[in-house]
Amino acid sequence: MGSAGVIEVDRVLVDWQVFARLRAELGPNFVRILGYFREDGETSVSRIEEAMNRRDAAALVLPAHTMKSEARQFGAEPLAVLAEEIEYSARRGIEGRFFPDEILPQVARLRPLYRDTLELLDREANPLVARRAAGFGRRA
Repeated sequence: MGSAGVIEVDRVLVDWQVFARLRAELGPNFVRILGYFREDGETSVSRIEEAMNRRDAAALVLPAHTMKSEARQFGAEPLAVLAEEIEYSARRGIEGRFFPDEILPQVARLRPLYRDTLELLDREANPLVARRAAGFGRRA
């Protein structure tokens, strides 16, 4: 995503009130939990892509569920909704004994949305961002 759209996009990709509430609740553990989301998210996206390539509906469910839950925890609702679409389509496919080919566009959008979302979360979580924005000798 280009920098021109970042200001508009970050309002849409992350609910900053949910993010701030989680940050306050977790306190000093917040950065560590965000790190877990980064690791789990990368793994989930890769597993979803691999399962899609193998046409394995059952293998789509758990990583999509994990992505959905963790994204929602951080206020990343668009990412959560996309992962939820993948999860529910995979579950329907398992129950109906078919592969949900119709979710290919969602799977294709997942990695870029995950990366854009994580970039915003990292930027907001970095304590140096506020300091740099204020400049040396100025208050944030």
